Amino acid sequence: MKVLIFLSNYIMPLMIFYIVGFGLLMKKNIYDEFISGAKDGFKTVLNIMPTLIGLMMGVGILRASGFLNFLAGLVGGLTSYLQFPSELVPLAIVRLFSSSAATGLALDLFKEYGTDSYIGLTASIMMGCTETVFYTMSVYFMAAKVTKTRWTLAGALLSTITGVILSAILARMM
Repeated sequence: MKVLIFLSNYIMPLMIFYIVGFGLLMKKNIYDEFISGAKDGFKTVLNIMPTLIGLMMGVGILRASGFLNFLAGLVGGLTSYLQFPSELVPLAIVRLFSSSAATGLALDLFKEYGTDSYIGLTASIMMGCTETVFYTMSVYFMAAKVTKTRWTLAGALLSTITGVILSAILARMM
């Protein structure tokens, strides 16, 4: 355990010294390379900004309008048949789009049901084993200019559904 603590404390400084040392050995102008990379990163941020704003607005509208709670009520019968709490349906949907909005929903669930409750445990596991599929795909594919996503969406949704199902199973086992 002490080795892991040592590594976690010193890995970043060692990495920085390695990069700077390697740059000096290769006789590169490290500062100019850093500035060039920062400019490229800023351009990427500017390119993905409209997508980020659109996703955040959409999730905010869905959450504020009460549509997610309405949807949870609609599928409540199906989810109760599957022994999955309908209270977690909004979290599962929002998690596909926004991690920060999903975190807000999870915190609301923790306040209402408690962190050690079945719903709280399931929400925690779900947050840890699912991904913001649409956010990630839109941002990274747009930044990399990928136009043919092939089976990425199907695979990502399948893994998210698997994560949601297994989070309920694992929480029930605790």
